[in-house]
Amino acid sequence: MTLLLIGATVVRALDPPIVERVDLHVRDGRIAAVGPALAVDVPTLDCGGCLVIPGNVNAHAHAYSALARGMPYHLAPPTTFLEILQRVWWRLDRALDGPMIRTSALVAGREALLAGTTTLVDHHASPNAIDGSLHVIAEAFGELGLRSVLAYEVTDRDGPERSAAGLEENARFLRRCAERWYPLARGMVGAHASFTLGDETLAACAALAGRTGTGLHVHVAEDALDEADAVARTGSRVVQRLAAAGALDEFALLAHGVHLDPAEAELVRSAKATVAHNPRSNMSNGVGRTPLGWLGDRVALGTDGIGGDLFEEARTAFLRRREEELGAGPDWALARLAVGPRVVGRAFAEPLLGRLAPGAPADLVVLDYAPPTALEASTLAAHWIYGLAASAVRDVMVAGELVVRDRRLTRVDEAELIAGANEQAARLWARLEAIGTHPFNPSRLLATSIGAG
Repeated sequence: MTLLLIGATVVRALDPPIVERVDLHVRDGRIAAVGPALAVDVPTLDCGGCLVIPGNVNAHAHAYSALARGMPYHLAPPTTFLEILQRVWWRLDRALDGPMIRTSALVAGREALLAGTTTLVDHHASPNAIDGSLHVIAEAFGELGLRSVLAYEVTDRDGPERSAAGLEENARFLRRCAERWYPLARGMVGAHASFTLGDETLAACAALAGRTGTGLHVHVAEDALDEADAVARTGSRVVQRLAAAGALDEFALLAHGVHLDPAEAELVRSAKATVAHNPRSNMSNGVGRTPLGWLGDRVALGTDGIGGDLFEEARTAFLRRREEELGAGPDWALARLAVGPRVVGRAFAEPLLGRLAPGAPADLVVLDYAPPTALEASTLAAHWIYGLAASAVRDVMVAGELVVRDRRLTRVDEAELIAGANEQAARLWARLEAIGTHPFNPSRLLATSIGAG
């Protein structure tokens, strides 16, 4: 697609903010030129009165949870984080099959795009439908025109055969990515969390990530039980265990990090690993607050499966940060939003992803936003936190193609997608009725009483 976006105020970068009144020439999937009143004889997209921004990146997502909204629940209410996993998410993932996985990806992808999120860094689990699951997700996201970085969640909680199958699923998908099966998808190596990984499995995950240069995408210290298990298992905390296994490096993506201590935070900073902060999920699960003041600049934002709206996630992240430190400004949130594109840009070998500059991938969002006060570089962060919202998303472009136009997906029939989602959700919910509480419980913690932290 060759297109000239005219008349907009353009946010060319988030950190530091660059805001200009320029036209954007898009050609062959990239930004070909940026400048005032570009004289290019190509079709135009009138963006007069609009704000154009780089596409948002969700740095930690769980698309497989998309059909869980409103699902029936008849077990005793969970009172700890482990019980939430045992009674909700580890039941859900065991119920998934191929059609449900595909539909979940379509639903999650649709909601992400309509909210102005152009990339999902997804962490998948389906222990009874492992083989080929990442291919199914990549194809579904590709059908929508959504960019993604995918990984399968390796874990020992469902037995050695499934942990081996999960590792092979990551390896198979990474081979296909290297062969360029998927124009808009790349891979990482996924692992659940230290407390569900034996030493051999963790070492195998780290080795695969090292051989492929992709990094490990893993939950880290989301709850106190993860730290307690690591100490009981090794005498060290979670991050030290990851480091000893060779899993902590600049390519690692660590989700949550709620219970990290200062020494672990220093290890994370020294390794230049990235932490995916998921404030709404942390609040929903009652696990506590990520120690953001210790973690430095390599903190991105994710939703952990609570939709795909990074405007809302950024707002929540900022307000939580503000509770901790009243002097924190809204520019902190923009800097966090700029980290996710760097993770994705590395996976795609696209260092300019997340910027609207000549040569950059044309991943962008057109917002129907009329600022009531001056909007410039110095005020962008305040507008972002207190004014911008997913409801303002008009158009979305990924790799130079308009995949949302006038608030509608361009590649798929949305009514058909939603009808299919209702059908697959009914199947999923029926299966859940026959699945009880997951039996996995960290044996080293059986004699202790670990709460949500």
